[in-house]
Amino acid sequence: MTPNGMLKRAVLAAAAAAPVLVVSAMPTAAADLGGTCCADLEERIAELEATTARKGSRKVSLTVSGWVNEAIFFWDDGVERNAYVGTNELEQSRFRLTGDAKISEGWGAGFILEIGANGAGSKSFDQDSAGIGGITVRKSAWYVKNKDLGKLTVGKFDTATYHIVDNVDTTLTRNVSDFEAAGIALGAFETRSNGVLSGSTWLQFMGGFNNGAPGQSGLRNVVRYDTPEIAGFVASASWGEDDQWETALKYKGEFGDIKFNAAIGYGESTDSGTNRGQCAAGNGDCQWWGAGALVQHAPTGIYVYAGYAENHIDLTALQTGDDAANAWYVQVGIEQKWNALGKTNVFAEYREDDVGISQATASSKLEFWAAGVAQHVESADITLYALYRHAEGDFVSSAGDPGSLDDLDMVITGAKMNF
Repeated sequence: MTPNGMLKRAVLAAAAAAPVLVVSAMPTAAADLGGTCCADLEERIAELEATTARKGSRKVSLTVSGWVNEAIFFWDDGVERNAYVGTNELEQSRFRLTGDAKISEGWGAGFILEIGANGAGSKSFDQDSAGIGGITVRKSAWYVKNKDLGKLTVGKFDTATYHIVDNVDTTLTRNVSDFEAAGIALGAFETRSNGVLSGSTWLQFMGGFNNGAPGQSGLRNVVRYDTPEIAGFVASASWGEDDQWETALKYKGEFGDIKFNAAIGYGESTDSGTNRGQCAAGNGDCQWWGAGALVQHAPTGIYVYAGYAENHIDLTALQTGDDAANAWYVQVGIEQKWNALGKTNVFAEYREDDVGISQATASSKLEFWAAGVAQHVESADITLYALYRHAEGDFVSSAGDPGSLDDLDMVITGAKMNF
């Protein structure tokens, strides 16, 4: 046995024997131990060895983290109403393994492996289904970094415009409601007109290819480069899939009592198979851009979070030229520590989409609004939330006929617990 193995076994033996030593110090119990003490000790050592977590490489630090995010969804489409229990895919349940190692002075390398887990995923909720469960690989990538040169990442990872509008929000609502939230909560539900199911979902009337939000990309198989932070600015670029490239610029800073975050990004793709949604209406040649900002007054906690984004698609194959979709979004709220549990966030938001040709229709104008509250419990690192969400819209069919979509309402209440 190696010295390290002998030392480990000795430590485990000491931990397992502690209760025995306490009991043996009592004169009335000492005579009862007999010859079974060693056998019990060996059994306890074996048990502790079997349940000890081991790290595969002593050169790479390993961190396990993630969260569980489950909620109750009450919905009403004007004809049917129901309540589902499932995973809130705005920030789906997941576990993450990250590793980091030092190569030399100023140089490092690492990896991220992130697995998403849905009990019943909210993005698959509709009038006929209470959701589909499953396990997905969200991220699988390695990186090399240098404090002066930046970071290079290879694998399934964030593209440069992934959550370009969403991630400027650093309040509790980032995990409760953001720019993409309407498409995630309502997207798979079939729309109704005058009480009759249309055959198309809310997502198919929307203009984006990542959860119905224009201007934002998703998790893709890419090569990504991020510059070091310079005066609060970080620039990013990514390339991958078949062919998709993106760039972004982000800023974070403080001006007296004002906290300010901002980001802008641009991307192009020629792959309708990867970027479905509105891009699938054309030949897959899409361009998009999005920008967002958060301004918060630190002493009061009052904030404004807003964004604007566009998608452009090449419809030459349909002989209708180029068309576009745009969406603007604003959320106002206040986040303050009013009780001993932790910060409380009270918010309201509005989003409006103006969509050219989509998978469902020639054009549509959609409106979404929501309001809610989130409460963070610091001692357990859990966020409790409740919100009301509403959707409505009008459209013009491919034949030129106008129509309206019946309202869809939803109440969501749940919790996200980090580990």
